This record gives sequence, structure tokens and C-alpha cells, in this order.
Amino acid sequence: MLIAPTLPGAPRLTFLTTSCSHDSVFRLHHQSVTINAAAGRATTAPSIDTKTHITNLNRVLLKTSPTPDHSHSPSLFNNHDQNNATPATATATNLFNNFLNISNLFPSLRVEDTIDKYSPRSLTHLHRLLSDSPRASPKSSIASHWRLLHGAQNWSGLLDPLNENLRRELVRYGELIQAAYTAFYSNPDSPRHVVLSDRSYRVTRTLFATSSVDLPRWLNAAAATALPSWMTRSTSMIGFVAVCDNAREISRMGRRDIVVSLRGTATALEWAENFRPALQPISESATAKVSSGFHSLYKTGGAKAPSLSSTVVEEVRRLVEKYKGEELSITITGHSLGAALAQLVADELATEIKAAPPIAVVSFGGPRVGNRAFAERLEGKGVKVLRVVNAHDVVPRVPGVFPRVLEEGYSHVGVELRVDNRVSPYLRPDADPACCHDLEAYLHLVDGFMGTNCPFRANAKRSLARLLSQQRPNMKKIYVSRATAVELEAAHTGQVGGIHQGCLASPSG
Repeated sequence: MLIAPTLPGAPRLTFLTTSCSHDSVFRLHHQSVTINAAAGRATTAPSIDTKTHITNLNRVLLKTSPTPDHSHSPSLFNNHDQNNATPATATATNLFNNFLNISNLFPSLRVEDTIDKYSPRSLTHLHRLLSDSPRASPKSSIASHWRLLHGAQNWSGLLDPLNENLRRELVRYGELIQAAYTAFYSNPDSPRHVVLSDRSYRVTRTLFATSSVDLPRWLNAAAATALPSWMTRSTSMIGFVAVCDNAREISRMGRRDIVVSLRGTATALEWAENFRPALQPISESATAKVSSGFHSLYKTGGAKAPSLSSTVVEEVRRLVEKYKGEELSITITGHSLGAALAQLVADELATEIKAAPPIAVVSFGGPRVGNRAFAERLEGKGVKVLRVVNAHDVVPRVPGVFPRVLEEGYSHVGVELRVDNRVSPYLRPDADPACCHDLEAYLHLVDGFMGTNCPFRANAKRSLARLLSQQRPNMKKIYVSRATAVELEAAHTGQVGGIHQGCLASPSG
């Protein structure tokens, strides 16, 4: 059963057994038996109203703290540093949040606000998570079983409960996607050099994708005055190719890993491609079909940049040839639109790279890409696909939400790891659709996931700083209040320890 954090009245201990084969959970419960140490006897404790307890706790936390500002709405453009945004970028972001917000597209997904019901188990632990003092986690050697973690047996026995080594690998790939987002949004007109938080990888080539869609003349004229130029540009930086270049990490992983990292939708023309769900044949196949919009972005070349297809195949082929004779793996990772393109990349690499190393796709919040014949084609080539899906994210359900598309037979590929934002003790249970699709929220949920019907991992150490900066309205009120106190404390003492978007602690084991 699902075990939610509870608010202790007087100290009482209840032993709860969950369905997790590896974990028994102790919880304080306010309707159990209180141990009277002085008298040596048990007495029944009165129940404390949750709402009252939260109110009292908030008063304590907010004695010297102003009310936090909740005016900032979560953005679909939520994987970049908002502090670095230009006024034109901010205008474009607000416009597209209003017009393309998922909750506006699917009104049935809207939920009413509910009261925050939970308090942190430990304010000391919470203070550490909210601060910018990351604690590095030890990484054990995976050299002897890296193929299993890479999907050789379709991750059988590794997902539920989630293997701790696989958890670290998933978060690492998610952070590589974040690097693609950051590189693009930091300067959309001319993306800067990609900076990776994982120094064991080195970027070898930047990737661009081109849309074949043209805005109508009347809309293009309006966009020219309302939006920055990059929003309507046909060719944009969408990711990169990187290779593990650290001898110690190569030894720990048991191979040299080649990574293709792809971000999600950012520009107006990429959004236009997302809404082209008609299926079209892929390459020479008459039966395997994929979304025409995704296929267009993958195969179209620009005036100054070759197609994503030709660039990624050329670069990966070069790296495979360069490190010929070594143990290699190819991992394609992406979020949202990038998750869809990752499958197309994997399909082509499996065909074009002779004697290709093991190829795996690790995706977050990805939509359906093609029909069942395409899924069978990908699996038949030996490509392994692991899709991380939030149970309340609408994007993995599309384009199957359109009746005509359902008839054409869209199908998911590979194995699914399903997480649930309602299990997180930090996110509101009524988090909006944008938050449910947010990449940092995904990484937060993966870091806390133990298994189906299990509570959030108590020793998860991933910093909440970036999640709080991007999804503050979707965080439970008590944590927002505490974060404000942490920020004020840092400002008052002059110490470095406040909330910073760039701080990401490594996932713990």
C-alpha cells in the first residue's frame, strides 16, 4: 500500500510492512500507542488535526520570514536558467505558456488546489536538501554487469525494486539532457559551448535539427514583433554527442560510453512539428511508420546545417571507428521531443553502423513515435529502450489522444519505468501538468523511487534547489516556507548556502 508521511503528535512508533521486498518502513503515527517512559505503561494519545499542525509549524518557520512569492507560474520552458533570460525571451515564454500550456490543451487534467498535508520528517535533512552543499555519492563498479544495466535483458529484475546502480545511471543521463537544454537556452541565437556537470564525458559534436514547416505569412509577421527571432528560426541546436573520456570512469563502467543527448521542444516550429501526427513510412519499409512531424525534424537539412540524421550518424560512426577494439556502448537519451527523436536515431544507427556496439535508448516523458511495426523493427535490430514515465504526465499518452491517430495504431516501444509525482513528499499531490512533465521533476522522482507501492526513498540526497526554482508553485507550502527561511539565513549570515538553480547533488545509493 502507499505510505504517506504523517505528522507526529506525541512520539509513537508503528511498524508498517510494505510490498517492497527489500524494505520495511518505520513511521511515527499519531493514532498509535504512546509509551509513557516515566510510568512504564501505554496510554492512548489524542489525534492532532493535520491542518492545525501545519498552521502551527508554518508560524514557527515564518516568524522572521516574509510570505513567499507564488506569482511565478511554472513554464513548459522549464529546463533553463530563468535568471539569464532576456526580456524578449521572457515575453516569448509567457506567450507560449498561455497558448501551449498542456493544461489548456487538456482541460480535463486540471485539478483544484488542495491543502498541503505533510510536514518534513527532519528539518535538518530538509535544510541540507534545500542548500547548495551537494554530497557526492559513492559509485560502485559496474564493470562486471554493465550490459544488464544497459538493457541486455530488458532490465529484467532491475526496475521494481529499482537497482541502485541503475538509478545512478538514469539520473546521469537525465543531467546530460539538462546540459543540452542549458546550452540552448543560455543563448538561443548562438548556443554556447556545452558544459557538462559530469566531467568524465567530453562533447565531440553539437547537433542541430531543422523544421520543414513554415509559419503562415500573417502569423510570421505577428511573430516578428512579438517573439525573439530564435522562436521562429527553422534550424536550432537540439543536443550533442559526447564520449566518456576518463580512464577511471571507463574502468568503473567496464566500457567507453558514447552518448547522444537530445532536448525537448523549445521553438515555435518545433511545436508545429509536434502537431503533425499523421504516420508516414520510415526509409525503405512499407509497414513501419512514424510521426511525420518527428521524421521531418530528424531528416530535414538546413541552409547552414546538415540534417540531424546525417550529423549524428557521421559522428557516432567516427567515434566507433576511433575506439575500435575497445569495449563500447551507445546510449541515446532524450526528454519529450528528444525522447521521440532518440528512437529514430537508434533505429538508424543500428542500421548504418557496421558491427555496432550495444545500443540503448533512455528516455524521459516521451510520446509515442510510430506504429507497432516500427516498434517491432526497432526491437528486431536489438535496440533496447527504457522509457521513464510519470503516471500523471500527459505527453506519454500522445499522439494517441487524437481519435484518428488511435485508429492508425501508434504504439510504445520497449520497457517502462513508471514513477508517480504523488509519492514525492515534496511535490503537491495536485501538481499541474507542466510540473508532471518537467525533466528535473522526473530526476527527483527517479532519485526517490524504490519500487511500486513503496514510499519515497528516505535517504534520497538529490538537491531540491533546481526543482524549487522552477516548480515553486507545485511544491508543498511547508517546503517553500522552509526554503525562504534558508535563503534569508544565507543572506543574513553572508554565507554561500542559499538556493541556487545550478546546484545538483549526486543521487545517493
